[in-house]
Amino acid sequence: MYAVVVTGGKQYRVSQGDTITVDRLQADVGSTIELGDVLLIGGDELKVGAPTVAGAKVVAQVVGHELGEKREIFKYRRTRRYRRFRGFRPSLTTLSIQSISA
Repeated sequence: MYAVVVTGGKQYRVSQGDTITVDRLQADVGSTIELGDVLLIGGDELKVGAPTVAGAKVVAQVVGHELGEKREIFKYRRTRRYRRFRGFRPSLTTLSIQSISA
């Protein structure tokens, strides 16, 4: 059984036992959270939401918080001698999928 969930404006295809990395969530390490925006549940029979599947939820455990790979931003305007270089590391949360219920 698998599900498509939305968190942080992005969609993730998950199944039980998977580990995913999403944008930072306000939750303590070791706590469990519910991802309620389930767009689709697949398996023996397919359930497609409009826009979400009613009564469906995905339970996940917070494994940790970390910083992602550095992203570089370079702004350049030719013939103006304008160059700006910046970078940042996004804050991420690692989730372990515990169960999917429909």
